[in-house]
Amino acid sequence: MATMTNPQTYVQEKAAQSGSSFYYAFLFLPKPKRAAITAFYAFCREVDDAVDETMDAGVAATKLAWWHKEVLDAFAGQAHHPVMLALMPALATLGLQGSVRAEHLLQIIEGCEMDLTQTRYLDQANLKQYCHLVAGVVGEVAAHIFGQIDASPNGATTAYAHTLGQALQLTNILRDVGEDARKGRIYLPMSELQKFNVKAHEVLNAIHSERFVALMRDQAAKAHQLYDAALSMLPKDDHRAQKPGLMMAAIYHDLLREIERSNFQVLNQRISLTPLRKFWLAWKVQAFG
Repeated sequence: MATMTNPQTYVQEKAAQSGSSFYYAFLFLPKPKRAAITAFYAFCREVDDAVDETMDAGVAATKLAWWHKEVLDAFAGQAHHPVMLALMPALATLGLQGSVRAEHLLQIIEGCEMDLTQTRYLDQANLKQYCHLVAGVVGEVAAHIFGQIDASPNGATTAYAHTLGQALQLTNILRDVGEDARKGRIYLPMSELQKFNVKAHEVLNAIHSERFVALMRDQAAKAHQLYDAALSMLPKDDHRAQKPGLMMAAIYHDLLREIERSNFQVLNQRISLTPLRKFWLAWKVQAFG
């Protein structure tokens, strides 16, 4: 049934349904790059939804195993799902068959699998590995799609994209502390909670204290450092091509500041920016760099 759906229509609808800030970064891209990043984003949504929208962990694991096989099939020329039927030709159009590899997509699936087995993270290194898989790798693939002069795995633009992905993910984690807690998940490392004497049950029960604010302020500072580090890594020659990523940086960095201005009132509400504000931030990057 899925293969009967027009692949391009399917990925566009999947991306639009998410209501993500990524939409604003896609607006200004030329059509071939917009097609590729939309299909890739739809893939990320599919594997993420396999976990977040499935109550039974066994069923979710089966879905991710199916996606694992589908990625391998697609890169072997045998795609079945509309997302992969849209993504593979889009990558080929941009000449990215060698740059974006099956390994990238499989790592993203691996990160989603962690959500099935882990609801706590012991320390910063443990969380960093999770962010590497679900965000750093995503940033690398996106940077390839946007375009970069040095496309090597150790290139400066790749390092920028990976670090920026981690900054975006940490911002997401800070925004979603309350929402994740209601699902029984705490992404803030246990070592960091102990450092500020915040108990896990306080997070799970939405207890907003000065200790919690101090913990969040420290995590926000780490996110700011990641944004600064990422931007310092981006070579000037790639600034123009990487504008969509810089738009995401502008939007999410502003969201982080909004979370700070709220005194980290994230346990019982979701802090967000208005669509107009997101568009304005994206347009400013497009117009002025």
